[in-house]
Amino acid sequence: MAPVRQPDAGASSAFVQLTETRRFAYAQGRFKFFASGLFSFSARFVKPMSRQDLIDELKEIVGDRYVLSAKEDVIVYEQDASILQAMPEIVALPADVQQVSAVVKAARRSGVPIVPRGSGTGLAGGAVPAEGGIVLSLARLDRILKIDLANRVAVVEPGVINLDITKAVAAQGFFYAPDPSSQAACSIGGNVANNSGGPHTLAYGVTTNHVLGVEVVLSDGEIVWLGAMVPDAPGYDLCGAFVGSEGTLGIVTKVAVRLMAQREAVSTLLAVFDDMDGATRTVVDITAAGIIPAALELMDQLSIEAVERGAPVGYPRDAAAVLLVEIEGVTEHTQRAMNLASALCARNGAREVKKAKDDHERELLWKGRKGAFGALGTITPNYYVQDGVVPRSQLPRIMRTVADIGKRYGLRIANVFHAGDGNLHPNILFDLRHPGELERVIEAGAAILRACVDAGGSITGEHGIGLEKKAYIGLLFNDQDLEAMARLRQSFDPERRLNPAKIFPSPAGCGELRVGPARMPAGLWI
Repeated sequence: MAPVRQPDAGASSAFVQLTETRRFAYAQGRFKFFASGLFSFSARFVKPMSRQDLIDELKEIVGDRYVLSAKEDVIVYEQDASILQAMPEIVALPADVQQVSAVVKAARRSGVPIVPRGSGTGLAGGAVPAEGGIVLSLARLDRILKIDLANRVAVVEPGVINLDITKAVAAQGFFYAPDPSSQAACSIGGNVANNSGGPHTLAYGVTTNHVLGVEVVLSDGEIVWLGAMVPDAPGYDLCGAFVGSEGTLGIVTKVAVRLMAQREAVSTLLAVFDDMDGATRTVVDITAAGIIPAALELMDQLSIEAVERGAPVGYPRDAAAVLLVEIEGVTEHTQRAMNLASALCARNGAREVKKAKDDHERELLWKGRKGAFGALGTITPNYYVQDGVVPRSQLPRIMRTVADIGKRYGLRIANVFHAGDGNLHPNILFDLRHPGELERVIEAGAAILRACVDAGGSITGEHGIGLEKKAYIGLLFNDQDLEAMARLRQSFDPERRLNPAKIFPSPAGCGELRVGPARMPAGLWI
């Protein structure tokens, strides 16, 4: 067990928080799981098999072309959209559920772990192969298998891109509601793994609210169906347990999703503020007035600057914040709610409130918001995004806290987030080439997460725990909570070969974990 690093006198408070988190994990006996074998990788080996024998067997299953083992090929899969990296040993790309099952069985016989991977857009290191083994890419399972508009259900494979479901049914007046900012690239399998949300979560909920059932390959290769094709299937809600399990309970191979009818009217407005307090107060006031917008999104000046440098949409560069308000429903309700929202924006000091005059202008406003993360590359070489959540009433306070944390560590933080449900996305900007800067970034991120929990919130809203946040899960759950979760995981995967080293506090695995080209900073892992 690695010793807990003690902070020097005068060490930054964020570093103290990191060491406190690690100390809390040890003191609460987190590693009794390791001692019992639940986290022990060596105990999972069943039958020695050479790497080449495994590669040959995988090629027989999925074809020579779809097994990658050369370094120059597998390096493409060493990272998702987080800052964490680990080189996979083998990458397999099956084409259907039978091949997925066969790959899982081969991995079990050889005793190696499997890490499922979708489009690689995850932000918490969930698809990073921390203990090596096989990265199982689901990119080839990309078919929309069934569309049943009468029952408002679609059945899709996990490699289907989120936005493609809406594209397939839009002409008939339907859409798929969960819309992560990466919806043009992220896959449904990854959305199921992380219980993804998006800007319209406030009105429509997250992925679990729109998944009726899943076909899953378990850790022994068995193919099962959890849930049903209709809501409220009898029995235990195993589908609900599976959504958000981050690839640790099984590998999804089919998903039955709920489709929704397009609304009669949609109105979007842009409110421009000269201070963040006014913008966050407006979010609280709108929901307190009984308005449930489809979306309430906030962007600060740094995020606005990035968007306007990268792909300009007309946001005012001198604004401290802009608030996007979108309201859907029947025409009469939408108009009344939009008038009230506009008045509340003005009452809280908005210098301009502008309603999108047509679909083109509305799409342009959303293009800026959904492209904000990518646009950050125009103002910084690297950024580290956090995903804390607070009650809406705490937004003004937490945004002041985030600003103070940025000043304390000498870091710029660009905020673009789902204000309607209190889901923050503080992007800590940095340059990996500057010695010591990454350490400060990690410490600042930890300070933000602790502040969110202290405000009555959570360490993640939609990005998952993965590798990135498992050191902080003890801020939310006690030893009994984590033990109950570990038992559930063990019931699905007794040998713990599916996406190991994720979610639970544990030692880093045997893989070479890196942050970019740098070593893993002290304090990130416990």
